[in-house]
Amino acid sequence: MKKSIRTILKSEAKDHISRSVNPPVVRASTVLFKTMKELRNHQKDIVKGKNVEFWDYGRQGTQTTVQLQKLLKELEEAHQVFLTPTGFSAVALAIMSMCRPGDEVVISDGVYRPTQKLTDDLLKEFNVKVTWYDPNNFEDLKNKITKKTKLIYVENPGSNTFEMNDLGKIVSLAKSKNIITAIDNTWATAYFFKPLKLGFDISITSATKYYSGHGDVMGGTVAVNKKVYKKVWWYNHVSGYRLSPDDAYLIIRGLRTLDIRMDKHQENTKKVINFLKNQKKIFKILYPYKTSSKEFKLWKKYYSGASGLVSVIIKSKNKNSVYKFVNTLELFGIGYSWGGFESLAVYTDPVELGKRRYFKLEKNEHLVRLHIGLEDPKDLINDLKSSLRFIK
Repeated sequence: MKKSIRTILKSEAKDHISRSVNPPVVRASTVLFKTMKELRNHQKDIVKGKNVEFWDYGRQGTQTTVQLQKLLKELEEAHQVFLTPTGFSAVALAIMSMCRPGDEVVISDGVYRPTQKLTDDLLKEFNVKVTWYDPNNFEDLKNKITKKTKLIYVENPGSNTFEMNDLGKIVSLAKSKNIITAIDNTWATAYFFKPLKLGFDISITSATKYYSGHGDVMGGTVAVNKKVYKKVWWYNHVSGYRLSPDDAYLIIRGLRTLDIRMDKHQENTKKVINFLKNQKKIFKILYPYKTSSKEFKLWKKYYSGASGLVSVIIKSKNKNSVYKFVNTLELFGIGYSWGGFESLAVYTDPVELGKRRYFKLEKNEHLVRLHIGLEDPKDLINDLKSSLRFIK
């Protein structure tokens, strides 16, 4: 039987010593043992992934981070979850754990721009070949697999442009050729979609976004199955990635309302889209909302819900008028990141889309990314309506 967020939290996120509802923030660099034998036995258990209630050194975590790992392990239905100080370091941990000189990686054209930089630029320095595939064309991915392919990396839906991959086909293809699969699942979180359950080996989430939910903390999570655990553990150990106990505490606090917030983000977004789809100045909405579309069918096939991040394409010969649309919004803050309680808007320049191979904005097309927050949707719609009049 599927456990609710609060059932998981009730069983895991509490302190059995102080009896506090919230686990305390435990800060530590040095961890003490009674004997050398106890220390050595514990180190052996850590390598095996056993009895990890605490670590042998503070860099690897404390009781606070262990509590968060236990929560996410249940939520993700994972063998283990690793914590990192930012969402992007979670991406780096996943990719660098799997790649070695001479390997090839196939990546969805639509990933987060820093992920593009990491793979296009840094991996070349390590003699790792990166090949990009069209997320709208499974055959393109299939044709780019070689005997040297070690990893298929997906972000679903695509960052900013929301392409939907056929995830089941990707998993089946990878398993047939013994290729590791990783997915950035930040948009949906493990609340709306559990990648490991479908068959992915690695599930990445920026905890900065919905897991935290309050725009006041940064963090990342890498959920893994048993097959890749040792490789990720090794690279995590030597790289020194560490989430602070204070940040872990804030993410635990945010997780308590994850389901309520995600359901509300989805509800508000549907109402906003119902308004936007009837606006002549909105040329296209990038979000799985049209029931006849391929994106909707693929989303419906794998996901139980959708989040609050959406992009719109506006056609205008006057770029400044699109800027004015964004600038005059009162309830939408202008800024990066998303996943918090507040609504956000940001104009996405073609440069910010990075070296996209399969998505191009046409002349006089402008992409604006919106995050629909937890405000009253009527107020958000009125705000958008008021600012749309400035678009020429």
